[in-house]
Amino acid sequence: MALVSNSPLLTDYSNLQVKASQVVLIYTEWNQEIITELCAGAQRILDQFPQVQVSAFQVPGCVEIPFAIQQHIQHHAADAYIAFGCVIRGETPHFDYVCQSVTAGITQLNVQQNSPVIFGILTVNDIQQAHDRIGGKHGHKGEEAAIAALKMISLRDSFLKGKPKI
Repeated sequence: MALVSNSPLLTDYSNLQVKASQVVLIYTEWNQEIITELCAGAQRILDQFPQVQVSAFQVPGCVEIPFAIQQHIQHHAADAYIAFGCVIRGETPHFDYVCQSVTAGITQLNVQQNSPVIFGILTVNDIQQAHDRIGGKHGHKGEEAAIAALKMISLRDSFLKGKPKI
């Protein structure tokens, strides 16, 4: 369980050396209140790095996220992508299919592309669990996703320079 006080991502990120970069947020139409706050949390972190340009694109649902990222990579190639969605368990197996599909798609992008894709998809049993993850007792997953993106940009750049920071 990740609590605000023990999230390793939230500590010591302000001194990251990030060059001029582009981060793209791909987010869903579903559960707009949650998604809006995930994006706002990411933006709060990214605003601390004026050299990072942020773009955002909306897609209908989580299953469409990997396609949108793949298309953006083909035509514009950003330095990092953050996928935001919120899938809430219902009464049918649809939840499982959506979660499996988006997870597989993002994983495939991460191993086939040169730009990291951060998994900011909330997979929750109810709306309260989603609220707990956008500033509640489980921290703010939007902020954590932005920090992860910055750290991955920095790591990738260190590999390119031949000086990995592991």
